[in-house]
Amino acid sequence: MTNPSRIKLRHMVPSMVTVFAICAGLTSLRMSLEGHLEMALYFILLAVFLDAADGKLARFLDTASPFGAELDTLADFFNFGIVPGVLLYNTLYLGTDHSSAGWLATLVLAVCCALRLARFNLSSKSPDIALKKDNYFVGVPAPALACLALMPIFMHLNGWKNTDWPLLRAAYIICVGLLAVSTVPTYSIKHASIRRSHLPFAVIAAVVLVVCLMVYPWPTLIIGNCLYLASLPLSYRAQQRRNLSKTVE
Repeated sequence: MTNPSRIKLRHMVPSMVTVFAICAGLTSLRMSLEGHLEMALYFILLAVFLDAADGKLARFLDTASPFGAELDTLADFFNFGIVPGVLLYNTLYLGTDHSSAGWLATLVLAVCCALRLARFNLSSKSPDIALKKDNYFVGVPAPALACLALMPIFMHLNGWKNTDWPLLRAAYIICVGLLAVSTVPTYSIKHASIRRSHLPFAVIAAVVLVVCLMVYPWPTLIIGNCLYLASLPLSYRAQQRRNLSKTVE
């Protein structure tokens, strides 16, 4: 008989990973405030990796729980809504003539991330509100939101000056935030599949991607963001075709 006053250590592992993700986000915030831009970005990317890992661990260990889900939501809001916004504002807008526009973009980004995650929490409790349709997400998920929002930082590190089109950058950040709360279907890597015969090519592509991230991190992330944005019209059309085929059936 299970003792209710004790808990198995494996039940703690996913939540510990989520706590490490929060620590990575906080450290990124510290690096941002101290002016260590690249280290701040590395810690945000670490938080993205840990966010993907905690869910996988919870399913693998069969330890998913409401507590873990709530903790993960709070971590996502801080890591992907607050930290990227502060990093963007400190790097591109603080002390400039367009600081108000940058702050507005930061606020919209954080609020949209919060709304996205609130909708996610409701979707797990109400069948009428869904963030997944077939093999698609509805709107841009929080980790992708952070990576897309940080595109101006990646471009800044790749040689763009922080005075280049500040209002356009603010408008871009706002549009990215709106994508998170939109109903645009986006591809879900979790449900992606390939033919078994293509597995060697997928492994080689994954190795090349990792090497590129290590050697040329910012150009690689810029290209990745552009490909993700380019996939949105494709995922929308694919979802529309699937809905049409279901209606015909």
